[in-house]
Amino acid sequence: MKRKDFILSLGKVALLAQIASSCKKILNEPILGSYQADNFFTNDQNAILAVNAAYSPLTFTDASSNAIWVLGDVASDDAIKGGLPGDQADFELIDQFNINPSNSAVEAVWKRYYDGVFRCNVVLDGLSSSNSAVSLDIKNNCIGQAKFLRAYYYFILTNCYGDIPLHLTVGTPDKLQVPVTPRSEIFAQIEKDCQDAADLLPLSWGENDQGRVTKGAALALLAKAYLFQEKWDLAAKTAQMVEALGIYSLLPNFDNNFKAAYKKNNPEAIFSVWHVSGASPFQGNTLNQWFAPRSLNGYGFFYPTQNLVDNFEVSPSGVVDPRLDYTVAQEGKPYFDLPFDPTWSTTGYLCKKHCQPLSEIPTNIKGDGDLNYVAIRFSDILLVEAEALNELGNSEAALIPLNKVRKRARESYLNDPTLPGYGTIPPGLLPDITTTNQQELREIIRRERRSELALEFHRFFDIIRYGKSYAMNALKDVPNFNYDNNKFFPIPQSERDTNKKLGLH
Repeated sequence: MKRKDFILSLGKVALLAQIASSCKKILNEPILGSYQADNFFTNDQNAILAVNAAYSPLTFTDASSNAIWVLGDVASDDAIKGGLPGDQADFELIDQFNINPSNSAVEAVWKRYYDGVFRCNVVLDGLSSSNSAVSLDIKNNCIGQAKFLRAYYYFILTNCYGDIPLHLTVGTPDKLQVPVTPRSEIFAQIEKDCQDAADLLPLSWGENDQGRVTKGAALALLAKAYLFQEKWDLAAKTAQMVEALGIYSLLPNFDNNFKAAYKKNNPEAIFSVWHVSGASPFQGNTLNQWFAPRSLNGYGFFYPTQNLVDNFEVSPSGVVDPRLDYTVAQEGKPYFDLPFDPTWSTTGYLCKKHCQPLSEIPTNIKGDGDLNYVAIRFSDILLVEAEALNELGNSEAALIPLNKVRKRARESYLNDPTLPGYGTIPPGLLPDITTTNQQELREIIRRERRSELALEFHRFFDIIRYGKSYAMNALKDVPNFNYDNNKFFPIPQSERDTNKKLGLH
């Protein structure tokens, strides 16, 4: 099966018409349930088709319906909505923390990721222990993929909304009437699903199955789940397990993580969301159009802030961390294969991650990009390890993974011939960190994480997990932000209207 048929190939069978529709609509169909599942999961091919469909909500084939970029970064100090006034006004209200339960971004992420949960539950219900029609290897692989994906969907959902309903089977409308589950129990389920997935998934897949999740992805998500719960010892040990697999490494050039040429052969990409240009059904990455300037047939959204730019370190002689120019387009620097025009953005900056040059995706197909979204990179896991070790009081050990990330960044000057002075690292640029003072190192790791993962939709969730003092300072220029009220987005009105047992007041 070629990758361009991978995510949506279930559309070739009748089940997709039901799986691809909303959860509520499906559950109103009287024939749904064990009978239909038993009649679909009758062979290996159908099991694979069903798990393929569970990947679809991850994609950015419609950047407005997968608005995690809004909740993850526009809500933070790294980016503003941008675009024309009044265009996607609800996204701007996220920026301003003037948010109600009917906000379209809040609704979109909820619906998108719960749709993902539903698709995973379809697979897991259909491949129950009583199913002997699907071969054991295929069954285990599909279960492993579905459990990882369900864990990832719930990881996003609980970080966005806090306490949320937990659904582990395909239920009738009556069974979907449930109160919220405490966040600690959501994380417990994420941990279990990741552990189960790690036991079932392979280390890698063949060429025709590029993009499927792996054992390393399950362990990496597990490490992040532990980190978000401040289970420092487990987070450090699990991150080290990812490294010990021996299959992940930092790309010599940071920028190559965000180039289509490296989507298939990238040892830093632990978990990627795949996109393909020119596919039918459509599988292109529309972030390329949403984040590009209007003069290049883009929508002009997602402007990096001065605050983010100022986070990047500068050497004593004035040389800036090269990750800045790889991440942010600015005056005097090229925007891929064109000069940058500062009138393209109200902040003076544009995002370069998630975008492609015109030589790859011309203006007439601007919304059909083929860049993957890398949801978990190896550098992220190294910084998980560094943070966890430091919080355990083992600051000396934390320096090792932290300095691996810094070393790769400064050695861009040894690996990127387009940089001025290529071949020599500028003196004092991103030196190894040596302090073992826990508080000092905590702030250094947080700053490093912000620079390394900038505009990859993680920042708001980091701000919140760092605690009230950090969050109130980071968002001090946002008049409406209140940590106690805004650390989670409101459960959407659509869920409040249909689920009368939520227990919300």
